[in-house]
Amino acid sequence: MTTPSARAQRRTAALLLAPFFVLFTAVTIAPLVYAGWMSLFTTRTSGLGFGGAEEVFAGVDNYVQALSDPAFRDGFVTIATYVAVYIPVMIGGALVLALLLDTALAKARAFFQLALFLPHAVPGLIAALIWVYLYTPGLSPVTDFLASGGLDIDFLSADNAVFSAANIAVWEWIGYNMVIFYAALQAVPGETLDAARIDGAGGIRTALSIKVPMIRPAIALAVLFTVIGSVQLFTEPKVIYSASSAIGSSWTPNMFVQTAAFTHNNFGLAAAASLLIALFAAVLSFLVTRFSRSRSKP
Repeated sequence: MTTPSARAQRRTAALLLAPFFVLFTAVTIAPLVYAGWMSLFTTRTSGLGFGGAEEVFAGVDNYVQALSDPAFRDGFVTIATYVAVYIPVMIGGALVLALLLDTALAKARAFFQLALFLPHAVPGLIAALIWVYLYTPGLSPVTDFLASGGLDIDFLSADNAVFSAANIAVWEWIGYNMVIFYAALQAVPGETLDAARIDGAGGIRTALSIKVPMIRPAIALAVLFTVIGSVQLFTEPKVIYSASSAIGSSWTPNMFVQTAAFTHNNFGLAAAASLLIALFAAVLSFLVTRFSRSRSKP
């Protein structure tokens, strides 16, 4: 039998959770449902192009069109290459920085935390514009300096675009993940570290055998969020495309969606591609989560 106090607690919990569920439904569930509805229709004209445009039911035609489009498929190849470059550098770099700050020899920790985190405070679009300026030959002091040394590198070329985009993202996110890892390191029991020192473990051995395994959940969470963000890659390549057309307007899946919607006015195709991207991100997130759990088991 439910007591009055228990019912009151449930009502209070429901009242506190209601705003979250309302916002979640408004900004997540409703757009997904609307995108699903749009993906089932396409715009066609009648009368040899002289008639008015009308929305007709297309079923799964938009999904088939998206999956059969080489530009859309190639976008996932771009994402795979980007992930292979970006995640090891960013996660590895953030972990090394966090471990260095956690050592007993580190000085001015608060200053370096703030200095490394500040790039994350710069909006992504502004950061991308700054880096495109540094990438542009004839404008960038970096490219001029490299050219004076005999290194003529075109950072905006199709061959280097993945590395250029990954560099922008690393600069923006490495400090953010460093703070997460450093906070997780603060929860490592001091007794465990003292025992390792008594056993003769040095700083590197302690970091690799004690600290890193104990903050594995934080690392797995950072990898998961990074993978999800990588699938949605848009800002960096879009700004690079604006400065150099070498990569094309559908270089990533999200760029394909924007091109389909706002260049070709094919909102049904854009909605279908968006849902396919969301499905791909969900499957990838599930695989990353399963892998991290299997690695965490003794």
